Amino acid sequence: MPSIAHPLQLLKDVGLGYLTLGQPSPTLSGGEAQRIKLVTELTKVRDEVGRRGQKAPHTLYVLDEPTVGLHMADVDKLIRVLHRLVDGGHSVVVIEHDLDVIAEADWIIDLGPEGGKEGGRIVAAATPEEVVKQGTHTGRALAPVLSR
Repeated sequence: MPSIAHPLQLLKDVGLGYLTLGQPSPTLSGGEAQRIKLVTELTKVRDEVGRRGQKAPHTLYVLDEPTVGLHMADVDKLIRVLHRLVDGGHSVVVIEHDLDVIAEADWIIDLGPEGGKEGGRIVAAATPEEVVKQGTHTGRALAPVLSR
């Protein structure tokens, strides 16, 4: 299989299969640019493992609203990639408003209680189920997502 196949598959896996090769980077959204960086990192990890013949080093990934501009089906693809990272022993921190992504978290740090001057304080730090029980704004919005 050509060496380009794996990175191209990763682009599809993070919901970027619609991009054209050679597309200028200034035309990408912030979320698209982050996901391209994520693909770059995932490709490096695979290359390092292949060269060394041993387990890849633990990596901390921090993503800021990676779902911006994504179709719901592509959000599901991104969630699967994030799970693959965690299953591979890596840590993933996601700053996100998308409830489907929040519902998949092992741990939520909920800031609020409102936005702007009325926010910025930790109102909950718990599992998604516990955040729902605490009744924060996020918890109330998350409840129907968790009950699906």
